[in-house]
Amino acid sequence: MSAPQKIIDLVEDFKENKHEYTNPDIFDEENTKVKFLNPFFEELGWNVRNEGLSARFREVVFEDSIKVGKKTKAPDYSFRLGGERIFFVEAKKPSRDIANDKEHAFQVRRYGWSAKLPLCILTDFQELAIYDTTIKPDKSQSASIGRIKYYKYTDYVDKWDEIYNIFSKEAVLSGKFDSYANNVKHDKKGTTEIDDEFLKEIEQWRLLLARNIALRNPELSIEDLNYAVQLTIDRIIFLRIAEDRGIERYGQLEKLLQKENIYKEFGKICKTADEKYNSGLFHFNPYDKEDFTTDTYTLNLTIDDNVFKEIFKNLYYPNSPYEFSMISTEILGKIYEQFLGKVIRLTPGHQAKVEDKPEVKKAGGVYYTPQYIVDYIVENTIGEKIKGKTPNQISTIKVIDPACGSGSFLIRAYQYLLDYHLEYYSNLEKPPKDVIYEDKKGLKHLTIREKKRILKNNIYGVDLDTLAVEVTKLSLLLKVLEDQNKDLLESQQKLFHERVLPNLSSNIKNGNSLVQSDSMYQQDLNMDEVKELKPFEWAEEYPKIFEQGGFDIVIGNPPYVFGGNKGINSIQKEYFKTKYQSGSGKVNLFTVFIENGINLLKYKGKFGYIIPNTLLRVTSYKNIRKFLLGYEINEIVDLSAGVFKNATTSAIILTVSKKEPHNNMVSIKTDLTDNIYNTVKQDDFSKNGYIYNIFCTPRERKLINKLYINSVELGDLCKYLRFGVVITGKQKDLISNEIKNDFSKLYLEGKEIDRYSINSKGNYIEYIPSKIHRARTADLFESEKIMVQRITGGQMPLKAAYDNGEYYNKESLINVVLKEDCSFDYYFILTLLNSNLINWYYSKEFTNGSILTVNVSKEYLSTIPIKRVSYEIQHSFVELASKMMQLKQDYHSINTPTERKLLQKQIELTDKKINELVYELYDLTEEEIEIIESNL
Repeated sequence: MSAPQKIIDLVEDFKENKHEYTNPDIFDEENTKVKFLNPFFEELGWNVRNEGLSARFREVVFEDSIKVGKKTKAPDYSFRLGGERIFFVEAKKPSRDIANDKEHAFQVRRYGWSAKLPLCILTDFQELAIYDTTIKPDKSQSASIGRIKYYKYTDYVDKWDEIYNIFSKEAVLSGKFDSYANNVKHDKKGTTEIDDEFLKEIEQWRLLLARNIALRNPELSIEDLNYAVQLTIDRIIFLRIAEDRGIERYGQLEKLLQKENIYKEFGKICKTADEKYNSGLFHFNPYDKEDFTTDTYTLNLTIDDNVFKEIFKNLYYPNSPYEFSMISTEILGKIYEQFLGKVIRLTPGHQAKVEDKPEVKKAGGVYYTPQYIVDYIVENTIGEKIKGKTPNQISTIKVIDPACGSGSFLIRAYQYLLDYHLEYYSNLEKPPKDVIYEDKKGLKHLTIREKKRILKNNIYGVDLDTLAVEVTKLSLLLKVLEDQNKDLLESQQKLFHERVLPNLSSNIKNGNSLVQSDSMYQQDLNMDEVKELKPFEWAEEYPKIFEQGGFDIVIGNPPYVFGGNKGINSIQKEYFKTKYQSGSGKVNLFTVFIENGINLLKYKGKFGYIIPNTLLRVTSYKNIRKFLLGYEINEIVDLSAGVFKNATTSAIILTVSKKEPHNNMVSIKTDLTDNIYNTVKQDDFSKNGYIYNIFCTPRERKLINKLYINSVELGDLCKYLRFGVVITGKQKDLISNEIKNDFSKLYLEGKEIDRYSINSKGNYIEYIPSKIHRARTADLFESEKIMVQRITGGQMPLKAAYDNGEYYNKESLINVVLKEDCSFDYYFILTLLNSNLINWYYSKEFTNGSILTVNVSKEYLSTIPIKRVSYEIQHSFVELASKMMQLKQDYHSINTPTERKLLQKQIELTDKKINELVYELYDLTEEEIEIIESNL
């Protein structure tokens, strides 16, 4: 596209008057913005003046400058969409040397990297440099490091389309900006995200503090040590961020390095902060005799100076790569989520050691919920609940995350409420002066008093981890301080005569959301067991809320237990059995959290969780599915895999209203747009093992129902439909590749069968039932049978092979043994189980189309419809099954590529013939066949 006339005029103006514009005594940075940069970005489609936009949806924010010495501590422009930062622009006057000044480059890269933005711009209009801000900045690096584009003003006309296709508003909306950022071609050496780097930084702080505190304070318990280290780190981060935001005096921590007994001096700053902020983070004086949140010991600890010298030395410009005012609470929450995955342990010699928590080690890491997921859940719960309401009406709405972790859901919930209130007040002709004010640039903000009121009234959280509770408080307090500076805080303090921050001890609490203390009496627990269990008395902790019926909104990402209920101790298992409908059998924590979350709600309350999609189909979760059907399921969003970094877990978003589900239709989505993929009658979920079949369209449901006409379910034909033997690790010596004695039996595992074929490794099992963890009767294995692989995947989840009674097998195979008087041939059923039609049926009905791992269930297998037909009709299938088995056997015994290719073709043709006969058997039309084939 050609450059707009306005850009051509700007270029010509600069060219003609360059001597004036490059004179630093005549033309400064502010003139550059007004004369050149504002119109430049307006031509890129940005509403630079924010005309007609609410405060929440400003497209361009001119960051309030925070002076630190002679330095300006905020970028000049922040370009946003939907309230989220997209990129920064750092402006300079044209007399500056953009091309070579490494300090300017370091500054803009520091801003972008700290805010976790992919690209940022440095410009004085005469020059414009685009930087990749995913590369960790270093003050010693040249201005060219990370620079991916460089233009002179004379390039703007000819290269306008290039600039437009990256930084225009249209480019951002269309995804071109993201695409360009993801495909930047340059040396990526040094690329690292701020959350990874700052995590390493504070993990090093933790190790230094833990070792030194344990050494110098040997009387401390492990709990006190963890708490002291966490609080010290939190206080350092809070104060350092407050400095860069202009709330605290800049450099006060750095100046401590010049003093002796640094920790004692640091304690003085903390005590001053207690008087100023009224925060639980700095809480050394009890409010009353019952105040258990007072810190009575951390400031009395002995900590060596060298620890703080190591921590503080890289916290300040220019040594620090971090611009703390740009690190959002959301980024900090993500960092802390990983940080909390480790804990300090003490060795017998009282030395501190940091290691992964057992549950984190088992799960393979900590999985942070992406912000866009959190935002969606908040929008569809809180957003729905407060729509059209006044601030006074909203003040009664209570939001809880019962497993709040580092507070990611509560931070975004709080931000949503802040945005709503700001927009509401901004639209009033005369908003109350104690809730909103205008800054020197005419932008409106909520007063800190109003922000405190919203936080105290609306936001609540509980977590089992004491340290997580402290982190959540820290994040929320930092959110209160956003858009504030020292002058504003002092003026509002004088106006309202109150300390700056709220104490959140009555909002964010420590305890086990799932357990109440009645378990102590029922199970006669000792004090150590009670201490580990941490029962939480909901009605006692939040009495006023439960007097009103409970919470209005429950949101979150509850913990999952990987590998069934192995991560749940025996005390909890017993308690869950008696207290929760979903607590019997194989229990996963997320199912109990769902039930508990619904129970916490008042009537018509809203519930929103992100959970594994196994909820929809796994047999052991039937009870929680039945429980949920008593309420109105609003929406299920299938997110597939890849939601969590470095994890293949498939997830869904589940939203529920706590009211009767009268003729309810559940909306099904496959993404987070407004597009509804499907709607399902909630009553339909009560069929077929209470499977939540979310992808079955009305046409597909009609076809599935047709399969049952004149059919019998497989389970009704079977004498046995059972897994093979279960052996533990210690019993693996029972398996060998040779016959040891008369007890040795040929042995198969699931991976040794395929469709129509057995590919045995030649192993034997010494089958002595008393030595086997879970044995089976011999006739299960020594009978004629069909073996079905349990752990499969893809659109063809059923893999079945025939055995004449030769093989014993592992639990990774399901054995199908027909009744003696059954009129169906094994080969006939074998062809059905391996057919496209029955695989489509199983996948559609029981796996919700998952292409990941599928655990074939014997319960679901038993429902497969077997068409009632005469032996004569079965005969054709029997012949084809026999042929297929022979072809498969030949294929595995031949090594010649040409012969294997010919055999493969014969297998495909035979398979096709079987599928055609199956379609004919179930009387499918061409249209119905197309439904099957298009899904495989």
